[in-house]
Amino acid sequence: MGKLMIKKSRSLMGEIKIPGDKSISHRALIFSSMGEGESIIKNFLFSQDCISTMNCLRALGTSIEICENVIKVKGNGINGFREPENVLDAGNSGTTIRLFTGLLSGLPGIFSVITGDDSLRRRPMKRVVEPLLGMGAKIWGRNGGNNPPLAIKGEKLKGRDHTLSVASAQVKSALLIAGLLADGETSVTEPSLSRDHTERIFQYLGLPLIRNGLTLKTHGIEGFKNKDFNIPGDFSSAAFIIAAGLLVEGSKIVIKNVGINPTRIGMLSVLKEAGAKIQILNQWEEGGEPIGDLIVEFSILESFEVRGEIVPKLIDEVPILAIIATQAKGKSVFKDVGELKVKESDRIKAVVDGINKMGGKAEIIDEGFAVYGPTKLNGNEIETYNDHRIAMSFAIAGLLADGETIVESNSISISFPNFGETIKKLGGNIIEL
Repeated sequence: MGKLMIKKSRSLMGEIKIPGDKSISHRALIFSSMGEGESIIKNFLFSQDCISTMNCLRALGTSIEICENVIKVKGNGINGFREPENVLDAGNSGTTIRLFTGLLSGLPGIFSVITGDDSLRRRPMKRVVEPLLGMGAKIWGRNGGNNPPLAIKGEKLKGRDHTLSVASAQVKSALLIAGLLADGETSVTEPSLSRDHTERIFQYLGLPLIRNGLTLKTHGIEGFKNKDFNIPGDFSSAAFIIAAGLLVEGSKIVIKNVGINPTRIGMLSVLKEAGAKIQILNQWEEGGEPIGDLIVEFSILESFEVRGEIVPKLIDEVPILAIIATQAKGKSVFKDVGELKVKESDRIKAVVDGINKMGGKAEIIDEGFAVYGPTKLNGNEIETYNDHRIAMSFAIAGLLADGETIVESNSISISFPNFGETIKKLGGNIIEL
């Protein structure tokens, strides 16, 4: 297993670009496969998760070529998929398996089985399986359909109204995709707004979608024409660089071409209230997604709270926000983050244990955890549970800590393949062991 060793670093300086957005990369591939004609995808994220989506689509008969870091997809239309010869492997990607469950359920006559790695096979699927069953889907899985592998027999679905108990972009997206393949109208109502990349792609491609508050409505279609995609930098990856810039004394970092979709940047709102020096410059829009350049400078921070409706807008950034909280003055509280227990790892436990192991102070509380700061951190070898966001979060903590911090590095390629190189380019003391 590969490992990173990180040592305390002086000021980080420079201008960088972040790899393409993971959420949008998945969706650009899937919708381009459903469309008719060629789609060119620029700045695609070549991470393990997105490659899993690519491989699954190829197994369904989609032609996907990689030409000098540009993806060319030849869509065969929503009726052009073929039955896969082998089991589909989603790897570690929850987005892949949940969005594909919506797609595969609505392909009449096509039988498929989709699974993933050890971590993915433990993650809950009923939240997407049960509403699809209500549309007439035929899905079987372990533990009553709650865990992969999932066996799916495609059917002609019937549109229906769905009310979600938890705001989930993955479940919402799976149901909207199924709605395009179903007879009649499908609606999805969320308790609060989750990331809206799928809705923006619907609008960009001219697909039927009406929003009324937290309710979205779509209906079945015969087909649609493809368009090209130019994917912005992933804000969730930029979050680690933002943290490094805020926490390492004397730092000033420019992050170019970052997606600043309002449903993704809850972290910025929280940090600005805490006193963070972050600016957004040169804003523009492409393919329905807002993009901008970020300037981040070292900051003295106050404690902060994360709870309620902002949680879906920063759920992936909670681990790195916890590291930031170790250097903020006072008690920072993270509530309503129970979803983190069923991510790639139990991220609440992983974060609290790791912070305490480095000499910080954190504790689990009802529906979340609390972090006390500012505290001096000491290097240590951290258990990351092969979770990419835990590994990168504690790598950033290592830039502040006395001594050496060691994290496993294999999982990082799931979302940010050149993470170590990026930190090193900025002047960070990081070595691949």
